Amino acid sequence: MKAIQFKEYGKPEVLQMVDVPIPTIKPGYVLVKVKAAGINFADTARRYGQYLAKTPLPFIPGAEVAGVITEVSPEVTEFKKGDRVVALTDDGGYAEFIALHVSQLVKIPENVDFNQAAAILGQGVSAYNILKTSGQIKRGDTVLVHAAAGGVGTLAVQLAKIMGAGKVIATASSSEKLELVHTLGADVGINYTEENWHEQVLATTEGKGVAIILEMVGGDIFKKSLKCMAINGRLVVYGRAGGQVTNFDPAILMQRNVSVIGFWLVHILKDVKLYKESVIELLNYIGEGKLTLIIGKTFPLDDANIAHELMEGRKTIGKLILNP
Repeated sequence: MKAIQFKEYGKPEVLQMVDVPIPTIKPGYVLVKVKAAGINFADTARRYGQYLAKTPLPFIPGAEVAGVITEVSPEVTEFKKGDRVVALTDDGGYAEFIALHVSQLVKIPENVDFNQAAAILGQGVSAYNILKTSGQIKRGDTVLVHAAAGGVGTLAVQLAKIMGAGKVIATASSSEKLELVHTLGADVGINYTEENWHEQVLATTEGKGVAIILEMVGGDIFKKSLKCMAINGRLVVYGRAGGQVTNFDPAILMQRNVSVIGFWLVHILKDVKLYKESVIELLNYIGEGKLTLIIGKTFPLDDANIAHELMEGRKTIGKLILNP
């Protein structure tokens, strides 16, 4: 089968199309013909060797997979050949086939397509649990979503509203992106490239600050975000796209009883019940028309390096998908 693999860490050009054997399934596994694979910033971190977990070489990236089951091990009874399924996994999604354990699989509803299913996985499960599990969102909370035009951001804006947020403030880097997040339900849009963006956040909350902040950049964005917090506010850190190590004085947290919470999707995946409940609810939101997915662009498998380059250059809006 064809797959995208890198044998050394580095820039997008290290991604190479290779021929590898189709996986052999073990007990409790199924073989899936991949129809759509999501592309994430985590994939780029893997490629640079900067992911939270060690990335072995050679490596086939791709944690979000949607496709059709083509083979089932004898022990598996809850899934059958021909089932449309979606799964979050550690790796292997940038390929024509992948072997997956049944604990990873969720059936795709008839009114949801493969691209939609793949697009909701990493970012959707993250946005859902950042708000609900880590952020402990309550009805009426004011929520600040950074990088709101990105994969997690576009979903977080909508999910915050679905979960009862009183006001959603979205930041982005251009007027085009701010227009997009307004169409998704953001009440206020702020350009975070402006020096005083944090003062604008405070102004729109009449100085009270926000209850929950979703932060994935680090550096100056993180430090200014702390200045925007309401009393008992929760700042959830789920990435470090800026690549900077951020130092701050923990005493700042005492001023408004602020909590800084780390979020890593891996730990959600270890809780199979929570993971599957999250995916099922998200797929239902899509099927019911409550959640709009922004699929920025789809690429053939051999254009994975181009997709990575565009994403790293912040030249995309919404979710990027590979179609093997």
